[in-house]
Amino acid sequence: MLEIRNVDKVYRSRGKPPVHAVRALDMAVGRGEIVALLGSSGCGKTSTLRMVAGFESVSSGQIALGARRIDELPPARRKVAMAFEGYSLYPPLTVRENIAFALKAQQLSHGEVNRRVDEIARLVEIEDTLDKYPRSISGGQQQRVSLARALVRDADLYLLDEPMGQLEPQLRAVLRGRIKGLLAERGMTAIFVTHDQTEASALADRIAVMEDGVLQQFASEKELKNRPANLFVASFIGEPPMNLLETDVAAADGDFRLSAGPDIAFHVPSGTLGPAAQRALAQSKRVRVGIRPQKVTVGSGDVQVRVMSNQWLGDQAHVAGECAGNQLIAVTSSRVAARPGDVIPFSLDSRHLHIFGADGVCIRHAEAG
Repeated sequence: MLEIRNVDKVYRSRGKPPVHAVRALDMAVGRGEIVALLGSSGCGKTSTLRMVAGFESVSSGQIALGARRIDELPPARRKVAMAFEGYSLYPPLTVRENIAFALKAQQLSHGEVNRRVDEIARLVEIEDTLDKYPRSISGGQQQRVSLARALVRDADLYLLDEPMGQLEPQLRAVLRGRIKGLLAERGMTAIFVTHDQTEASALADRIAVMEDGVLQQFASEKELKNRPANLFVASFIGEPPMNLLETDVAAADGDFRLSAGPDIAFHVPSGTLGPAAQRALAQSKRVRVGIRPQKVTVGSGDVQVRVMSNQWLGDQAHVAGECAGNQLIAVTSSRVAARPGDVIPFSLDSRHLHIFGADGVCIRHAEAG
């Protein structure tokens, strides 16, 4: 198990203000678990990976792997394998020699080293480059060499920094499945950095969503979508993003009425709220509410929407519209006969609402189903 305990990373440069890249990070990764660090550029995910690998020092906090504290150990003693976003290949060595480099310390036979190299090269489809030098192959091939060099090792933890960012979409989709199968089959514990939600969903058992150096939520993809911890996670996870509306709060016969202008209103029964959510709504004048585009019904309902765009993506329609200054997106599995400028009805069911307090924390999740 990997444990990251209250870890901070602060970069300091003379003449410049310090940059607090990672803030009070607590995470535990189980043995054999595959975890994605997901977030926008500069959110702290690569700094986290490099601190675990030992290429960045920890400003405060501790990192433990198994029964060993490793944050004070040099990288070579951590039993951690890392694939770098910048590849970091050895130019004088061939691709085969680059991949085999880490195996030499294990005192394996020449035949065993070649067998392992050939096997991993086939998996990432670089077997025809093994006798070439890094400078003579493409960026995408170099990225796969870096990935192969990490995966071929015997390590307690595998760290992959944007492992397939330079690959063509079709090859990326193929390799995701193969790498997921390899990691699962061998029980390899892995953490990978990505800004691609599809990649995170395809590879990871759990996803750690980061922003501004802070871990926002660490959960499965399903939980992130259905039970987002806060507004950031709600708006960041999902494609298209969650519809978010500012609403006024009013008590209504013991229940609550949430109004986003004169044309959009939600009746929220007190029985659907826990005690904390009831208190929060009773003390609030305004809250944000969210509803997933997949939960918006097109063609019926009380909300009249002026269509802004209507896109058919081959297996679903994305219909964007406007109502009293609010923008809404609906996703449906069937085509919608509407053109920009047409007015059509949307149905927004209060059962599918997520409600967020003034601090952005979710105080009520949508009902299941």
